[in-house]
Amino acid sequence: MKKLILLSVYLLSTFTYAQKESKDYSEAIKIIEVWLDAQRDFDNLPGISVSIVSDQEKIWSGAFGMANIEDDVKADPKTLCSICSVSKLFTAIAIMKLYDEGKLRLDDKISNLLPWYNLQQQYPDSGPITIRALLSHSSGLPRENVFSHWNGPDYVFPSKEEIKAKLSTQETLYPASTYYQYSNLALTLLGYVVEEISGKTYENYVKENILMPLNLSDTSPEMPKSLHGNQLAIGYGNLSRKGERARLNFFEANGVNAAAGFSSNVEDLAKFASWQFRLRDTTITEILKPSTLKNMQNVHWIDSDWKGTRGLGFGVYKGPKGDKWVGHGGYCPGYQTSFSMHLDSKFAYAVMINANGVNPNKYVYGIHDLLKKVKPKNDELLEEDNINWSEYEGYYYWDIAEEVYISQWEGKLALLNLPSKSPADSMTLYKHIEGDTFRRIRSNEELGEKLLFERDQNGKIVNMKIHENYIYTKGK
Repeated sequence: MKKLILLSVYLLSTFTYAQKESKDYSEAIKIIEVWLDAQRDFDNLPGISVSIVSDQEKIWSGAFGMANIEDDVKADPKTLCSICSVSKLFTAIAIMKLYDEGKLRLDDKISNLLPWYNLQQQYPDSGPITIRALLSHSSGLPRENVFSHWNGPDYVFPSKEEIKAKLSTQETLYPASTYYQYSNLALTLLGYVVEEISGKTYENYVKENILMPLNLSDTSPEMPKSLHGNQLAIGYGNLSRKGERARLNFFEANGVNAAAGFSSNVEDLAKFASWQFRLRDTTITEILKPSTLKNMQNVHWIDSDWKGTRGLGFGVYKGPKGDKWVGHGGYCPGYQTSFSMHLDSKFAYAVMINANGVNPNKYVYGIHDLLKKVKPKNDELLEEDNINWSEYEGYYYWDIAEEVYISQWEGKLALLNLPSKSPADSMTLYKHIEGDTFRRIRSNEELGEKLLFERDQNGKIVNMKIHENYIYTKGK
């Protein structure tokens, strides 16, 4: 009986704690939408789509701008983009599935698995080029095959047979297991290993063993040409000095599909992230053994400068705050992608941009830092008085400063500067004093200067006063 009582107390306390720890992200999502919409304009992006995952839940996805400017096709969370090097994650998972099945070993030599492999090793004392080295980009192989396929305007990628025919004309850059050297060629060859061992085409193997089981119905190991310009976004180049982006031609990765050929959308990548969180928390095999995925997401290579770190297929790296992230980025003609997982918090982010020249990771970190500020639900956090926040919310403008957005944040008034690198860092909180008067909350919780709002004769908020000047006018 005593044990039963103790168990009941434990369950009750656990339930109560879970209730206290639950969080409402709605205010954060509203600010994220405002921030992304503004950043799209200030960064002059054609379109951006984003998905946010908390473990098994997709808590938000959205898109801003255009998938096709010329034909007025709006971006959508289901808009497809090239995910380019994020393709490498699917190749790595395919290799590690074969590893789990005992069909290859991480220390197998690439020359033993591909009978036709004949790339020249220019360092006689080099160690072997292994599956492990290829996955961790420490093989010493050159970055690319011999063909100049990244050059426009047509971006002609070679076929597998063309790559094989010219492989003997290439040589290693370094001895194996000496330096980190990112290599599309390495992952291309691993795609050929999948074919050699499975007896299937790379594309069919990935579809049957990864995409279909995970219901990634919008993800393909190829670029669907028939959807280009509609469901598949048009890609645009870097900003010119005139502030313009050129429309880039459609491309197909052909023999480089395993390294850079996939297309997907942020909603499918959200499912992909949830699978990984799910697998890390179980002992049941789902495509991979849980221990295998965890091993892939640990550091397997540290460069000699102690900065470059890689897992098996995955990038494993420190974020701006020194915390561990895993994932991969993608950069192809007209498209940039970030697939980023924060393992400790079980948050993941997919960001797709149909243009070049802007690092999507800045959006990942900006969103993550804001979500971290959200406190567990607690009625004590709310102000006592009943404020009609919608009266104050909106954009405010001053001709000699950045625009700002006023919103609500956990019972306080939040002022967000736009543009900004991080909404969390650029958000200032104000405490309601009385009427239309607020005061800034300093970092030590003391109150600072006043913020006042002015109404017109109809009682509508029209101006905002700071430091005794009505400097911001409310806009649309």
